[in-house]
Amino acid sequence: MPVNLPVPTVDQLHPVAGFRLGATEAGVRKANRKDLAVLLLDEGSTVGAVFTQNRYCAAPVQVCREHLGSGASIRAMVINTGNANAGTGAEGLARARAVCEAMGSHLGVTAQQVLPFSTGVIMEQLPVDRVIAGIPAAMADANDRNWLRAAQAIMTTDTQPKAISRQVVLGGRTVTVTGMAKGAGMIRPNMATMLGFVATDAHIDPALVQPLCRSLADQSFNRVTVDGDTSTNDSFLLVVTHQAGNPRITELSSADGAALTAALLAVAQHLAHAMVRDGEGATKFISVRVEGGQTTDECLKVAYAIAHSPLVKTAFFASDPNLGRILAAVGYAGINDLQQDLIELHLDDVHVVTRGGRHPDYQEADGARVMAQAEITVRVGLGRGNCTDTVWTCDFSHDYVTINADYRS
Repeated sequence: MPVNLPVPTVDQLHPVAGFRLGATEAGVRKANRKDLAVLLLDEGSTVGAVFTQNRYCAAPVQVCREHLGSGASIRAMVINTGNANAGTGAEGLARARAVCEAMGSHLGVTAQQVLPFSTGVIMEQLPVDRVIAGIPAAMADANDRNWLRAAQAIMTTDTQPKAISRQVVLGGRTVTVTGMAKGAGMIRPNMATMLGFVATDAHIDPALVQPLCRSLADQSFNRVTVDGDTSTNDSFLLVVTHQAGNPRITELSSADGAALTAALLAVAQHLAHAMVRDGEGATKFISVRVEGGQTTDECLKVAYAIAHSPLVKTAFFASDPNLGRILAAVGYAGINDLQQDLIELHLDDVHVVTRGGRHPDYQEADGARVMAQAEITVRVGLGRGNCTDTVWTCDFSHDYVTINADYRS
């Protein structure tokens, strides 16, 4: 079961003007499940995108980069689950392009105005005929309130759909931000086996969209990890339809720009946290905050060393305050001139380590009490500077092994 993650409802997900979603059962891998979604953008929308840094990226990622690089105005996205279309060579590229051709033909736009997305099993050819055959039904299903259906249609090992809305008043007009994502395993920054789509009807300078998308990803999806694996298909898209009627935002540093950014970040971080809360087999949601670094980069090195450690993660699952594992991870994080006599460690309100050694008041029973919680904050002080950063992760349970051992069955 996900860790303190409520299931979204239709009435909680606000429509975004100029953006419609549809879903259907195409039988991509399994019968009788929603596995194909289409996202339709009104003319004049702007798209920003961030993709995986895995050099063995999937065919749809390559095609998305090509189409965005062409400067074409994006009008549609096609998303299938059940098959990643990764590790499929030239034939995989041809099949991803065929999906775009088919979608473009139905919509009356060029193939370059369509972006394809796939998630699922790697190294199997995409059943492109099933995907193409399902497009008309998905298009017929499309409306501006179908966020929950679409979120269900992009799930793989997720146990529940992930979606959220926020609204903010800018210049007397209500601006909506709604997003959905999928992802539960193979999650690591750069990015993760995740697909994320956030849309807003805010009226902003189109030149702001791509840098805003990158900034949102860096503060959300690039700050979570489940198992340290970087997938082949990761994609995060920011769609801006410009239809809310608010005064045009030309600077994100303005009052309206800051308010919009805060709403977008709240949605992106909720979706990123939801992936960790629904991490494969997860029983605990863990925040790892590293303070006192000379740079943000070294704070993140330490945070990821802790968050990726199987020994740390299994100790959390067992509620075992074997906290030397955390200290060991701090030590091998890659800070060559780290001074261990400056290290501080807290578990929530419990001061475990001071000046590199066990705090004289620390009792293992206090550590066990915190470790038994469903939500835990690990706070490490490096004593080197004024920088701070946070990574969110989960524990490793027996179910993680079971889920991944049975994934293709």
